Amino acid sequence: MTESEQARLTAWVHGHVQGVGFRWWTRSRALELGLVGSATNLPGRRVEVVAEGPRDSCERFLEVLRSGDTPGQVDHVAELWSTPKGGLTTFVER
Repeated sequence: MTESEQARLTAWVHGHVQGVGFRWWTRSRALELGLVGSATNLPGRRVEVVAEGPRDSCERFLEVLRSGDTPGQVDHVAELWSTPKGGLTTFVER
């Protein structure tokens, strides 16, 4: 695997992550890493985070989501890796 290999990370973040600025914070971290994608509130106190970009940047992003330095409280992060779908130009909150 090369550093420049492109990847798509889908992460479901469980915990107290709604109404605490989590999506805004997630967007800021993603843009710092040069990633595109989205952060979307889901039912059941979850946020779905989709990020595309270099695999190593996506892996660092996942570490940040699990770091304990997020707004609110993250109890668990489930991840799914796949091939990028493309068509994304920035990182948005939904």
